[in-house]
Amino acid sequence: MNERYSRQELFAPIGEEGQKKLGQASVFILGAGALGSSGAEMLVRAGVGQVTIVDRDIIEWTNLHRQQLYTEQDAVHQVPKAVAAERRLSTLNSDVNITGIVADVTPENVLDLFTGHDVIVDATDNMETRMLANDAAMKLGLPFFMGACVGSYGLTFPIGVRSGQPCLHCLLDTLPTLNMTCDTVGVISPIVVTTAARQITGVLKYLTGTKIEPKLESVDVWTEERASIQVGDLKKRNCPSCSENAIFPFLNARNAMRPAVLCGRDTVQLTWPEKRQVELSHFAESIRNSVANMIHNQHLVACEYNGKRVVLFRDGRMLIHGTKDIITAKKVAAELFG
Repeated sequence: MNERYSRQELFAPIGEEGQKKLGQASVFILGAGALGSSGAEMLVRAGVGQVTIVDRDIIEWTNLHRQQLYTEQDAVHQVPKAVAAERRLSTLNSDVNITGIVADVTPENVLDLFTGHDVIVDATDNMETRMLANDAAMKLGLPFFMGACVGSYGLTFPIGVRSGQPCLHCLLDTLPTLNMTCDTVGVISPIVVTTAARQITGVLKYLTGTKIEPKLESVDVWTEERASIQVGDLKKRNCPSCSENAIFPFLNARNAMRPAVLCGRDTVQLTWPEKRQVELSHFAESIRNSVANMIHNQHLVACEYNGKRVVLFRDGRMLIHGTKDIITAKKVAAELFG
């Protein structure tokens, strides 16, 4: 046991002092899916003292090709991801205090969940939660290591690791628009591991005191295309999430997606607080191979997906027919719309 980290300590940028810092650190992982499970294993094996991982979902057969912490038995018994992650991670390193939390991260609980940690790792599957986490991290003064992947493409960006750098909200107009999700175009495990490795390398650098450049980096492991952009000049002076007068709009529940169970109907409506014009043609094309009985006109896209009837309107409002459960409806929306 005394030699567990010997090879990591031989790596000069970490060394014995860096290893001590890792052992005293606490990392919060937002999501226990592909990126979350891969990143969590790296952190636990590296000896980070406290790892908290939160997820609202259960393990399904479609997860197993890329979510490396889980087994066939987890899928058979539909174990919550956070529960299975804690159980598996606890067998890897008894030095680490691991906490799995089964919960949906919302404006009401995100600050309490993040408080007490040194770093936030983004492993969520939708932009709404990612923007919420960005605001919470900015308000608490915590670094936020953003990561996302779909198909064979991955994107990473370290936020809050240096003063004066932009946050995710600053970059909304710069980030590539991806009308795709893993449930509509798929994903391969090499890009998951690659993206997680970039995120966790950044986390290890930060925790051991190594300087990190605020670069927006992307890679496509299939086409071998790569990009690295210095984004320091893209910080917005009046950004509502990271400026001196920040109001953290995504922490306000009134600005979050509003769910409503429609009276007398087996339907949940998801509504944005402000109308968001959706390019219906792009959305329809992105989901065409994953849905059935699609109807697409100038007003809406309707389809059948996993036993649910889904209708998306131009203003971003979505109806999920076939359920009264808000969590189920939000999951369907995330899978189709990201």
